[in-house]
Amino acid sequence: MKTITLREGKDRSLRKRHPWVFPGSIASGKADPGETVRVNAHDGSFLAWAAYSPASQIRVRAWSFTETERIDAAFFERRIREAVAIRARLPIASDGMRLIHGEADGLPGLIVDRYGDTLSAQFLSAGIERWKAVIADQLLKVTGLTRLYERSDANARELEGLPQVAGWLRGDGPTEITIREHDWQLTVDVAEGHKTGFYLDQRDSRKLFADSVRHFGCRRVLNCYSYTGGFSVAALAGGAEHVTSVDSSGPALARATRHVALNGFDAARHEALDADVNATLREFLRQGRRFDAIVLDPPKFAPTAAHAERAARAYKDINRLGFMLLEPGGLLFTYSCSGGISADLFHKIVAGAGLDAPADGLIYARTGAAPDHPMTVTFPEGEYLKGLVVLKR
Repeated sequence: MKTITLREGKDRSLRKRHPWVFPGSIASGKADPGETVRVNAHDGSFLAWAAYSPASQIRVRAWSFTETERIDAAFFERRIREAVAIRARLPIASDGMRLIHGEADGLPGLIVDRYGDTLSAQFLSAGIERWKAVIADQLLKVTGLTRLYERSDANARELEGLPQVAGWLRGDGPTEITIREHDWQLTVDVAEGHKTGFYLDQRDSRKLFADSVRHFGCRRVLNCYSYTGGFSVAALAGGAEHVTSVDSSGPALARATRHVALNGFDAARHEALDADVNATLREFLRQGRRFDAIVLDPPKFAPTAAHAERAARAYKDINRLGFMLLEPGGLLFTYSCSGGISADLFHKIVAGAGLDAPADGLIYARTGAAPDHPMTVTFPEGEYLKGLVVLKR
């Protein structure tokens, strides 16, 4: 077993069970990509078993902080069983759910979502890649399923020195699946959809949106960066008279239109616009259009803290326009999925957008990812999705 020794004073994060080690913390030692290593403090005391990644700025990702634990097939089966058991205890109103959420489940770099009878997985780190075949077998063993689609086509693979890969890892068949979410039906294509196929992390926010549209009597709704229309279906379920979905992906909008029909809503109540969101918001202002509820759920503007300043300007601009398009008493559901934007910074950005609009509002709710996308107390970086629901004065 190869050993990585940390510099003096660089062991504090691992002692607090934070799973990452960066190159500047390492005094000596190296290994092959994904190889399991022993991580020692400067004085030689044990800190963790971990996966080594020579190409990544996260040079070491911890598997276990227990010296007597072995990293083998049984280890991965235990971790997978624990993760699946936790989900079984959660109140998840869907047959689409996240089963493995990387570091939060003790499996850094592994994302696994379940869509009905199909698993969709991303193997995003060198350590997870090295154990891919074992993990695939254990996933099917633990869940009792037979189909596993790989979506390791994310840019994060390149940071690990790994090629992008996608396709059936176990089983085969159609890649489109219909899932139930609350009282609605939604379709997912694990081969073509974003991430593993769909944004399961917004499940609870979509339900809150439906309930809020109903409670506040929102008639005209605007869903920006709508993707396949999850929030649009929620708005219609909440009784909205008309919903406008805006996205720059024609195929996503076509699926959104199908979702409206699939859930039995009148097509005349839904408008799909294949357009740039920023330009559309400005055009709506020029036309004098106003809305009772607006969703702003943009893609990741700041993948790291280094991009935060530029991203903050982009978030502020769309939120300023959103405030201006809202009727008094209207609801703004606004989100950031950027890891480089903290919840506190996002609140400040939205507050600044309100000042520039100018508009004021009450924080009706704070939202985050659904509980099957957990954040642990030792890994705050797991809090990537932040949301504010603002009731405009």
